[in-house]
Amino acid sequence: MPLPIRLLAMLCAFGFMVAFAAVLARLTLQPSPASAAMAHTNLHPGTTLRLYLDQPAFRDAVKQIGGNVLLGVPFGILVPVVAPRARGLLRVLVLTALVMLLVEFAQGALVQGRAFDIDDVILNTTGALVGYLLLGRRLSRAVHARERLPRRAAKRAKDA
Repeated sequence: MPLPIRLLAMLCAFGFMVAFAAVLARLTLQPSPASAAMAHTNLHPGTTLRLYLDQPAFRDAVKQIGGNVLLGVPFGILVPVVAPRARGLLRVLVLTALVMLLVEFAQGALVQGRAFDIDDVILNTTGALVGYLLLGRRLSRAVHARERLPRRAAKRAKDA
């Protein structure tokens, strides 16, 4: 891909990442005084997931679980495009988990009616995995493809 198009793609991805960060902050860092009595810290993976799945309304469980997974999808798509050194699956997942841990810590420590929940981090990171596998990997390879030499030129370079 020519350099100007690559730069434009990276600039667009960066713009989407900034917009996503603003949406993420709005969704996760706004106080929820009505939920203060229900908010509880969860450090045990699976605890909140079981609570979601035990709800009588299946729709509420899908909304909670699906919403948390969807919050991670943009990371899996945009991080490999914006940060070429973070292109690998493991790097995208670790970066997503770290960012989501910071968001959860901020929720638990600073926001009324919110609490730290490790299940949210797991679901967000799962969303990043889905985004990476569906689109992020291909998009990253298209934007940051390495120039390949023709075989003869590569062989001559090797022999020289």
